[in-house]
Amino acid sequence: MDTDLVAALDIGGTKIAGALVDGDGRILVRAQRPTPAREDGDTVMGAVEEVLGELTAAPLWGRATAVGIGSAGPVDASAGTVSPVNVPGWRGYPLVDRVRAAAGGLPVELIGDGVAITAAEHWQGAARGHDNALCMVVSTGVGGGLVLGGRLHPGPTGNAGHIGHISVDLDGDACPCGARGCVERIASGPNIARRALEGGWRPGADGDTSAAAVAAAARAGDPVAVASFARAAQALAAGIAATATLVEIDIAVIGGGVGKAGEILFAPLRRALAEYATLSFVRRLTVAPARMGTDAGLVGAAAAALTRTAGVSAAGV
Repeated sequence: MDTDLVAALDIGGTKIAGALVDGDGRILVRAQRPTPAREDGDTVMGAVEEVLGELTAAPLWGRATAVGIGSAGPVDASAGTVSPVNVPGWRGYPLVDRVRAAAGGLPVELIGDGVAITAAEHWQGAARGHDNALCMVVSTGVGGGLVLGGRLHPGPTGNAGHIGHISVDLDGDACPCGARGCVERIASGPNIARRALEGGWRPGADGDTSAAAVAAAARAGDPVAVASFARAAQALAAGIAATATLVEIDIAVIGGGVGKAGEILFAPLRRALAEYATLSFVRRLTVAPARMGTDAGLVGAAAAALTRTAGVSAAGV
């Protein structure tokens, strides 16, 4: 791969991260702002421009050849627009045009955040060496991306593999996307915490009501906390098994904040997967924790930009 630098943006409902990344996936410069997710679209874009401003002020910026964006979705890569479920101010927002202008006219490559994480995990992480994989981020939302036949498969608009909005409970709760019983509505961090609170779990003296606090309670044996994670694992297993049945993946990689819960999540997930992935060609499906950590979105966005500019593939990206 060409060793020139690219800029990368990882845009989610909680934070907007930026970096200058080299051809080996090393992050050389960083910038970050909280996402003003409940503000109007231009305010959110202002935070993106502040991150880009820090990058363009860095001495290495002159070597940047492109900008890669991994954004919360849905995205429309063909139109260069984004409509993240968790950023209401952006609906059909012309993100590519705005970023291109802020980056001095550099070419811009847009992919969904789940696809970005998939690119990173396939290039350097837990899905490396797997030709058919689903990689997921389970955090404030649930996203994902696919590797099929050894190559990233973003689909025509960049949203293929968006497992968080597969319905796994036909009569379930309404999801902000407009459907009911989505994987995200059951398995995301806020919904794990919501369900635990509704079931009677109460936080400790620090008042922490996050999914991480529920995970800690589950490790300590709290039955309500254990049940909330088991329900999340069941939803994830149903979505993963459906995906495997459709496209014959052999590994599902799970990252994000909820993925850090460890065996509190993965043990019930493996049990549930054995119940859902029953056909002969999906029984060997495995699940594994992501390896790329919080930098996955940036590294994956960089991989997309490097592929665009170099005309070659980062581990099949």
